[in-house]
Amino acid sequence: MKKWRSPHVIVAVPGASLKKIMILAVLGCMMVFTLVGAITSLKPEYRISSSSVNYVTNQFPNETFVRLFGFENHYFSQMLPEERQKVNYSAMLFRMATSVNPDDPRSLLGSELPGFALYDSKIIVAGEGTDYTNMPYESAPPLEVMLAERQASLESLEESDKQHEEKQVPPPSQTTGGRKVVYIYFTHTRESYLPALKGVTDPDLAFHRTVNVTKVGEKLAEELKKRGIGAEVSTTDIVAELQKKGMKYYQAYDMSRKFVVEAMSHDRDLQYFIDIHRDSRRRKYTTVTINGVDYARVAFIIGGENAKYEKNLQLAAQLHHLLQKKYPGLSRGVIEKMGAGTNGKFNQDLSENAILIEIGGVDNTFEELFRSASALADVFSEYYWQAQKVQAPAPAEKQ
Repeated sequence: MKKWRSPHVIVAVPGASLKKIMILAVLGCMMVFTLVGAITSLKPEYRISSSSVNYVTNQFPNETFVRLFGFENHYFSQMLPEERQKVNYSAMLFRMATSVNPDDPRSLLGSELPGFALYDSKIIVAGEGTDYTNMPYESAPPLEVMLAERQASLESLEESDKQHEEKQVPPPSQTTGGRKVVYIYFTHTRESYLPALKGVTDPDLAFHRTVNVTKVGEKLAEELKKRGIGAEVSTTDIVAELQKKGMKYYQAYDMSRKFVVEAMSHDRDLQYFIDIHRDSRRRKYTTVTINGVDYARVAFIIGGENAKYEKNLQLAAQLHHLLQKKYPGLSRGVIEKMGAGTNGKFNQDLSENAILIEIGGVDNTFEELFRSASALADVFSEYYWQAQKVQAPAPAEKQ
């Protein structure tokens, strides 16, 4: 005989527990809404962004991420060299908590000395004699200093150009067929050189409306053309544009970005984007003698906060090594700039082939600058034509 069971199941829940669950649920919702509201109401500079995430990840050594993958797949761990020491996580946590790197005294000084962060860059590839005491830097004078009219020695510029034209370059065996593939522009358009300015000896006043870095860019374009590579040179005076818009000098990259984007949209053939600047260092650091002839030294600057950092760095490093091979000592190296006091992108996030080149310093002559422009064109053309061969499609096989 089967026992009868009721189909209804009654679950008894204590009232006190139900109240606790409801209170916790309400408090949880309140905390979520409060947290979301706090995050969204923060000022832009305090919000979590890709640059802040990039800053945090940069505090970790590269092998840390390989080791993390190795926890799941031991194959990744095998890629690390055997002699590689284990990561010092205590030092890493200390660095993240205090922003002080025990291996780099500059990190302590940078937080104590006003303006020190402006010179806080990282040497990726060191050129001859380059260290942290003589890295490239640019002074940022008031806008009225750059707008002031100064006399320039046009005679010396013309003489330098005439002397340089005497050097013959063999006709190119290949050309870009009339296409302009290099875009040369100048974010700090009026950066000039003391030898070309009459009566000016103060390096902080080395600025001129027409006799400036644009002449070096024009010479670079001429030298590229001699080697079969078409180049477009921007004629936009960024300083004048800043004045029109009532913008500050530190916003120069925002202004030049507008014209780079415009050039990219108008000419799809453009592949390389070069922003030419002048260093504020004195002659001792910006001049090298090669085979008895003086050249203005060059430095490659890469923004550490741009999405195409790796590709841009690769381009700069290859040009540096080519210069070292053909013109020893001409390149000061490849420098990374990021963080407070600098732009950190330099418009290099717009292309995988975008670089900033410092050519010479305040004391260099145009004769020296033009020699360096020719040397740059020489190695760039070698790099460009080699890259074209690599990227060219393989010939179809004969049937």
